[in-house]
Amino acid sequence: MVDVFYPLQWLADKLTYDTFGIVQGTALASSVNFIIYDIMKILILLCFMIFFVAYIRTYVTPEKTRRVLGGKKGIQYNLIASLVGTVTPFCSCSSVPLFIGFLEAGVPLGVTFSFLITSPLVNEAAVAVLWATIGPKATLMYVISGVVIGVIGGYLIGLLKMEKYVADFVYKIHSKQVAETKMTRKERLDYAVDEVKDIVGKVWIYVIIGVTLGGIFHGYAPEGILAKYAGKDNPLAVPIAVLIGVPLYSNVMGMIPIVESLIGKGLPVGTSLAFLMGVTALSLPEIIILKKVLKKELISVFVTIITVSIIFTGYLFNYLL
Repeated sequence: MVDVFYPLQWLADKLTYDTFGIVQGTALASSVNFIIYDIMKILILLCFMIFFVAYIRTYVTPEKTRRVLGGKKGIQYNLIASLVGTVTPFCSCSSVPLFIGFLEAGVPLGVTFSFLITSPLVNEAAVAVLWATIGPKATLMYVISGVVIGVIGGYLIGLLKMEKYVADFVYKIHSKQVAETKMTRKERLDYAVDEVKDIVGKVWIYVIIGVTLGGIFHGYAPEGILAKYAGKDNPLAVPIAVLIGVPLYSNVMGMIPIVESLIGKGLPVGTSLAFLMGVTALSLPEIIILKKVLKKELISVFVTIITVSIIFTGYLFNYLL
């Protein structure tokens, strides 16, 4: 199988060993080579993936989504909402306003939660970085699991009929209807290019910071230490990783390279991805924002369902990978 990233690895090797003159096989060489290669690979994939998904997004507007999902119940609508979440470039906190907008527009609570759960877990930027760091197989499994968690989580919340735990003011607000205009092909392409500039312009620094930290760990962390304390032999490794991730709030662009390095040092893939999901889907800032519109009973159910789902997914990944 041809390695499409071979030219990048060749360039990273040339810069590391020839240009910088670092001795091959040393910890410094390992770190620098990792940093150069991953930064190039991630930024290239980011540009491609953001352009592709942004172009598709021009056909999936919030108003169209509300019309499709408004007042609709059934697990198929949870799936649609979860899939819509995969093409929205939001972190957990910035997903909340759209979550509120869906509720105001009459989208059922459970269906709306499917969007809220999947949106921060899966987006084009995260997929691009995961593809570059852990490969297509694990990335595909991560995307599928993110969608499934959103569908199941939202469906269960819908079955529990917890609408009474939503703040009264949410249902009293009438969403502003936004006029939709048809876009030409050129306008769609221009929009996609602008999205690339905007998103990459915001996250490139996180990529560099994350890759640099991951590179330092890749070169200097003691071999096997993570396998000893968080390996498959530790039955509590996955829930511990999730609990550690919950209080953290970091841009996913900066976390994934660190996760890649942790995997390279012996942390199982499932445990690593469970940690990543805990950071992105169960962040404290998101929960604090949700407290403004949801009562503690509903927040508790939301957190419990997602925590259990992520822990199960972590164990499943460890078994399959």
